[in-house]
Amino acid sequence: MKEKTSITLSKELLTGIDRDTGSKQSRSAYIESVMREHFRQKARRQRDARDLEIINRNAEQLNRDALDALEYQAPLGDSPEE
Repeated sequence: MKEKTSITLSKELLTGIDRDTGSKQSRSAYIESVMREHFRQKARRQRDARDLEIINRNAEQLNRDALDALEYQAPLGDSPEE
């Protein structure tokens, strides 16, 4: 459900909106789509920051595990066919 609201924007901003939308969509539809994208990106940045925090908190163990796994690999150039 949509609700009607009123906002005040600068003339320059309205000119930019009108230029971007042309006759394709209304100012309201354009502003709504821009704000939806803004909130999607904000949520993605927050999720990425949480993920990075978890990775950094566990970095030492993750690095130890990776080094341990590398010890099980054959050296480069070695293959069973040789």
